[in-house]
Amino acid sequence: MLALRMRQKDAEFYFVSYPAEDVLRKVQFISRFYGERGEAVGGETAKEPDDVERFIRAIERSTGAFQRDLNRRKVRQIRDFFRNETGQPLVPGAVLLFTTEELEFHPLRGHDRTGDLDEPKGRFLVIDGQHRLAGLHFYLSEPDAHQRIDIPCVIFDGKTAEFATEMFVIINSTHTRINKSHLIDLYDRIEFGTDEEKKVAADVLKRLYAESDSPLRYHINMLGGRSRQDLWINQAQLFSEVHRLVRRPEMEPFVRDGRGWSRERAYRYLRDLFAAVRRHTDDAWGDNKRYMVTRDVVLKALVRLAGDVAAIWGKELAGRAEPAELLVRRLEPLAGLVHDFRRDGFYERFAARGQVERVDKVRRYLARALKLD
Repeated sequence: MLALRMRQKDAEFYFVSYPAEDVLRKVQFISRFYGERGEAVGGETAKEPDDVERFIRAIERSTGAFQRDLNRRKVRQIRDFFRNETGQPLVPGAVLLFTTEELEFHPLRGHDRTGDLDEPKGRFLVIDGQHRLAGLHFYLSEPDAHQRIDIPCVIFDGKTAEFATEMFVIINSTHTRINKSHLIDLYDRIEFGTDEEKKVAADVLKRLYAESDSPLRYHINMLGGRSRQDLWINQAQLFSEVHRLVRRPEMEPFVRDGRGWSRERAYRYLRDLFAAVRRHTDDAWGDNKRYMVTRDVVLKALVRLAGDVAAIWGKELAGRAEPAELLVRRLEPLAGLVHDFRRDGFYERFAARGQVERVDKVRRYLARALKLD
């Protein structure tokens, strides 16, 4: 299929004009309803279901669901809009699709961004636009529907799984509160597959949020989490950094044991490192608005620093019964750097073209102070 290759940030994705009949065949309509405890529950049963109700009940029974509930009224309204408002575009906004497969792109001669994009062998999951596609499904089933309808689609593939996950979270958290179980499903279905490193990273993230001994407890912006606490960093940002950390070869003693991957060991290592930093930064750690120590840019740099620490002191730390005490001693020079993390002048001291560069500057500054570079 003809596609336009696009790049934003570190991600590459594709823009495609998809015939409606084709995209509906390639989309996996999936939904799940949850009770207060996160258990799956059924839909309405009091009245005879119409075609929309039967369609939604059918997809509720499918496996692999990660999307939020399909809103019945919204689907009916969209179907009626397609039916009655023929003078307007049927799908005015792009539908965002994702596939775990890595798609091949074949540029046209002389055109780096335009080319032929292979279709996935399986079906797309819908990041945004499931209601529109469901409404379109019913519209096209009517006898007088215009069959030739092209759907603007943005396609993310397996190379952009983290980007697609963050996009889903941003889009669906702005107007719809997602149950915590939905996010777990999202990670299980899109992010992980057979990737144990991502499972470990996600588990460490949940522990950093929830465990009573975590220096970041309740300060990570987790969907479905405690919203009244001051938040320092969002889950997508922290997940990306922790995922990169556990993949570093130097981290093996801290993420594996004799039985394989150890989520508990990985959590303890990051917990102890953050606790040592908290001890040496004193009042600057926390909600002190005069300092940047617990802002996202510094927290991301500290996760990267954890990999540098493992690379230089890893054997010594892994061989001790109480590595936390050694971390406290080795990170003591950080106490003399607190003044550089005052909010006033911070962005001038760590001048950069964007957060990616600034995070790395902070990390290198800390590594030099600890003689890790």
